[in-house]
Amino acid sequence: MPVEPFGRLDNNPEIRQRLLPYCRLKSGDIWSDPVCGHKVGVLDAAKIDDVQKVFGEEKATLAVQDPPYNVAVGAENTDNLFKWNLQEYMAWSKRWIENNLKILSTDASIYIWLGADQREHFQPLPDFMIMMRDYAELASRSFITMRNQRGYGTQKNWMAVRQECLYYTKGNPIFNVDAEYTDIPKILRGYYKDVNGQKTENFERSKSENIRAGNVWVDIQQVFYRLQENVTGCYAQKPMKSIERIVKASSQEGDLITDFFAHSGTTLLVGELFKRRVYTFDIDPVFAELTIRRLEHFRKTGKTGFQCVNPFPEIADFVIERKQEELPKTLQNIQFKHQGISKNHNFNR
Repeated sequence: MPVEPFGRLDNNPEIRQRLLPYCRLKSGDIWSDPVCGHKVGVLDAAKIDDVQKVFGEEKATLAVQDPPYNVAVGAENTDNLFKWNLQEYMAWSKRWIENNLKILSTDASIYIWLGADQREHFQPLPDFMIMMRDYAELASRSFITMRNQRGYGTQKNWMAVRQECLYYTKGNPIFNVDAEYTDIPKILRGYYKDVNGQKTENFERSKSENIRAGNVWVDIQQVFYRLQENVTGCYAQKPMKSIERIVKASSQEGDLITDFFAHSGTTLLVGELFKRRVYTFDIDPVFAELTIRRLEHFRKTGKTGFQCVNPFPEIADFVIERKQEELPKTLQNIQFKHQGISKNHNFNR
């Protein structure tokens, strides 16, 4: 069985064209869940008419946003459509942030996952943070770092094994302290603090067996193909546990939460599990369809993802044929590796 039925969907036009006929939503369409009232759309986060189309007069108490940031912002004059220059990226970011503000309730929280490309002066993170100062109604609360178990390797730099999340609030929203304990046992010990004149350690100051979450998350497993929650083709998938932590801490049962960049549908599934309604959408019909299929798959099987199973059985024959074509090349790479030759060498040059 192949590890992945197909590769990254965001840069694989051949597979995407095969999938589009099986997407039930087209641009501007919205799917309404008859069971729990969720909504999934093919909409543009930067267009207020699209955003209002899904929300109407309703307001969300929590926004969990994971915009595309694996674009090489800062790179000028490129032919790659996935690369924007920094000015374009920031202008786009302002539009969707302002659209968020229009649909958030008086007291609300917003979490924004964002990258820092160390090859491009750590953009877009620094310019994005400066931009957020323009919105007086938002208070900066925390700068969260989540550790990846696997980074991308280099012999001339430190391994990049982190993802950043910015936490802002509007008004005075709730924050459920008791909801965000980690799986890390207090046996690891923690900082000292004077309590009634006596110096104590963290494991002495709480009845919990575990340590509360701080803003450095080291206890969350990065999603990869062996995990049940994996959705094949979704390169930027966030772990369910990270979204669960946010949802439990910054919302209550029955709340409306939103995600303008559905991707693999993680926010929707977490909302389903913890009795929140979710309005989510994506500009790409393929990711909107994956989001709906993931929810339907969970309700049918109890599984939180597809692991390495193809979520589009309609193109199963094409995927098998494609893998068979790739097999000789894969075997050649394995042979070269055993001969001590780098499998990354380009033998077609």
